[in-house]
Amino acid sequence: MTELDPALERWRLILGTPGSTVTGGAAMSDAGGRRDAALDWLYERDGDLDRRDIRRTGGDGPSIVHAVDWLDDIHRLFPKSTIERLERDAVQRFGLHEVLTDPGVLERLEPNAELLGAVLRTKHLMNPEVLRIARRIVEQVVRDLMERMATEVRVCFTGTRSRRPSRIPRAADFDFPKTVRANLAHYRPEENKLYVETAHFRARTRRNMDTWQVILLVDQSGSMVNSVIHSAVTAACLWNLPGIKTHLIAFDTDVVDLTRDVEDPVELLMRVQLGGGTNIGRALAYGAQLIEQPRRTIVALISDFYEGGDATFLVRTAANMVAEGVHVLGLAALNEDADPDYDRHTGQRLADVGVHMGAMTPGELANFIAEKIG
Repeated sequence: MTELDPALERWRLILGTPGSTVTGGAAMSDAGGRRDAALDWLYERDGDLDRRDIRRTGGDGPSIVHAVDWLDDIHRLFPKSTIERLERDAVQRFGLHEVLTDPGVLERLEPNAELLGAVLRTKHLMNPEVLRIARRIVEQVVRDLMERMATEVRVCFTGTRSRRPSRIPRAADFDFPKTVRANLAHYRPEENKLYVETAHFRARTRRNMDTWQVILLVDQSGSMVNSVIHSAVTAACLWNLPGIKTHLIAFDTDVVDLTRDVEDPVELLMRVQLGGGTNIGRALAYGAQLIEQPRRTIVALISDFYEGGDATFLVRTAANMVAEGVHVLGLAALNEDADPDYDRHTGQRLADVGVHMGAMTPGELANFIAEKIG
C-alpha cells in the first residue's frame, strides 16, 4: 500500500477517521499513526462528537494508556506549539489533572484561575519539585485576583463622595469641574477640544460601622474549587477592613478553621484538601458556635448543598440562626461567573426557613455585607 502524501496526512490527523476519504486508500506513515493515536487518546473525550455523530476511532499506532506515556509521546511526535496546545486542552478542557505532575508542563502553562483549580485538585500527587513550581502558580494567580478584587471590595465599604481628592481612579467618583479647571491650559480652540493630562477624583467618606462578624463557610468538595479560591481571596480583602471580624471555615465531612491563614491566601489554598464527602450541617453548627452578637453577624454558607449528612439537622440549625437575627446567606457559587449548580430541593428547604439563597460574585457579596452593616 502506498504511503499517504504528507499534506493529506495532516488533514487526516485533523479530521480523524471520518477524514479517511481524503487518503485515497493510502496508508499513514508510522509517525502519522502514532500521532493519530495520541490525538485520539485526548480528543475522544469530547462529548460533542457523539452529538454530531463524528466520533473518532483509534488510529493505527500503539494504544496510549497513561498520561505520562502520552506526554512522552507528544513530545516526540509534535512541534512545540502543538504540544503546548495539547497540554492546555488536556488540563483545561478535559480535566486530565494528572498531566500536572510533570514539571515541564507546569512551567509552560500560563497561570490562570482554571490552572489554579487544577493545581489545587492535584497538589497531593506532586513531588516536592513539582509542588514548588505549583506554588509559584498559586502565588501569581492569587496576586492577580487580589489586585483585581481588593479595590472592588473596599469601595463597597465607603459612603458618599467628599471634597477630599482620591487616588483611586473610579468612574463614579470622577471630579469633572476640578478636572476641567486643572487642564484648561491644554485647551485647543482650533480643534475645540480639551486635552486632559491629569484626571481628578473625589474620595468617599467612611461609613460609621459597629463591629460585625462575617463567617464564610466554604464547601471544599471538588466541584466547589472556584468558590474556594474566591472565598479565600474575598476573606483576605475583608480581613483588614475596620469594623469587620472575618472567619473562614472549610469543610467536607470534617471542619477546618482557616481563619489564622486568611492574611496569606496562598498558604491557605495550599492547605485546602479538595474532595471527599460533605456534611454541611456540621459546618453550620461550627459556625453557630463562633457567633458573638447574632444581629451583627453575617454567615455565608458556600456549597452545592448536596448534603451527605442529616439534611433535617442542617435546616433546623439554619432556622435557629435566622430566628436569632443572624443574616444567613446560602450561596451555590462565589466566583466571577456566579453560575450556580446545586441541590435545589435542599436550597428550597433552606429558603423556606429564611436563608437568602442565590449565587454571587465576590463584589456582590462585599456589597451585600456593606449594605447590611452600613
